[in-house]
Amino acid sequence: MATAAAGALGLLWGWLWSERFWLPQNVSWADLEGPGDGYGYPRARHILSVFPLAAGVFSVRLVFERFIAKPCALHVGIEDSGPFQVQPNAILEKLFISIKYPDEKRLEGLSKQLDWDVRKIQCWFRHRRNQDKPPTLTKFCESMWRFTFYLCIFCYGIRFLWSSPWFWDTRQCWHSYPYQPLSSGLYYYYIMELAFYWSLMFSQFTDIKRKDFLIMFVHHLATIGLITFSYINNMVRVGTLVMCLHDASDFLLEAAKLANYAKYQRLCDTLFVIFSAVFVVTRLGIYPFWILNTTLFESWEMIGPYPSWWLFNGLLLILQVLHVIWSYLIARIAFKALIRGKVSKDDRSDVESSSEEEDVTTYTKSPYGSSSSNGANQVNGHMGGSYWAEE
Repeated sequence: MATAAAGALGLLWGWLWSERFWLPQNVSWADLEGPGDGYGYPRARHILSVFPLAAGVFSVRLVFERFIAKPCALHVGIEDSGPFQVQPNAILEKLFISIKYPDEKRLEGLSKQLDWDVRKIQCWFRHRRNQDKPPTLTKFCESMWRFTFYLCIFCYGIRFLWSSPWFWDTRQCWHSYPYQPLSSGLYYYYIMELAFYWSLMFSQFTDIKRKDFLIMFVHHLATIGLITFSYINNMVRVGTLVMCLHDASDFLLEAAKLANYAKYQRLCDTLFVIFSAVFVVTRLGIYPFWILNTTLFESWEMIGPYPSWWLFNGLLLILQVLHVIWSYLIARIAFKALIRGKVSKDDRSDVESSSEEEDVTTYTKSPYGSSSSNGANQVNGHMGGSYWAEE
C-alpha cells in the first residue's frame, strides 16, 4: 500500500515538474543547474524564501501603521474614533441580526409599530450597518502602507529597468532564453513583489472587509500564481516589465484614497484624474501593445511555443480582460461625474453614505447620531468619494 502511494506520488511529482511542459524543446532542468552569473538560474526552491519574508513584510506593516501612518492621520485631522453609535432599539436590533436591508413592506410595518417615519428607520439601518465598519483612521493607515510600498517598489523597478537592455528592446527578453541567469537586483525585485502579495493574501482576512472580497482574493491568487509561474520557467525579464507597469498606477490610487480620507477633496480629484489617465494608458495601451506583443509574437518568433508558453500567455490575456473591466468601472464613475456634477457611491464602497438630506433632517433632530464622518463617501460635489474600494 505504502509502495503504491509512493509510486503515485512520484508520478504526480514527475508530471508536475515535467520538462516537456515547463521548458522549450531540447532543454532540461539539468541544463539550468549551472551557476551562470549572479544568483544563477531561477529555481522553484527559491520561492520558499518568500514565506518568512512575507511574514516580515506584514510585521513591518504593523509597525509602520502604528508609529508612522497613525500619527500622520491624526496630524491631518482624522479622529481616532469609530462611527457614531445608533440609538439603542431592541426591536430594530433583533431584526438587524437577520435582515440588514429590510424591504419596503417590512419598513412600513416597523413604522407603524414604532411610530417612526420610514426614512428615519432607513437611516437607523444605514448607520447601524456603518457602525460595524472600521473607522476612517484604520482605512487611512492601510492605504498609507500600500501607497508607501507601491511607490518604493515602483521607483526601485524603474531604477533597475532603466539599466536593463530588455527595457529598451523587448526582444532581449527572449535572447538566449532560457539561459538567462539572475542578477541580484532582479532576484530581490521579484522576491519582494511576491512576498508583498503573499502578505496581502494573508492580511486580507484581517483587513477592512469589502464587497469585492472574493474578487480581490482571486486577484491576489492570480497575481501570486503569475509571478511564481514566470519565475520558475525563467520568464523573469518580461515579468519585471509587467510588475513595473502595474505599479505605475497603484500608488496613485492609494494616494487619492489618502487625500479623500483626509478630506483634501481638490487634491483627491486631481489624483483621481491622474490615476485614471495612467491606468487607461498603461493597462489598455502599453500593456497590450508592448507586453502582449513581445510575449505573443516576438517570443513565438525567437523561441517558439511550448506548453507553459501557452499557459503563461493565457494568464496574461486574462489579466487584460480584468484591465478592460476595471477601466469600464473607472469610465463609468467619470461619466456619472460629468452628468451629475458628482459621483454616486461606488457599488464596492466599504461604508454607506447618507442620501442627501436624510441625515440633515433626521439626525440633527435626533439624539443618537449624525451623518457619517467617514471621508470615503462624502463627495461634496466632487468625484473623489466613489472609487476608493481596492482595485
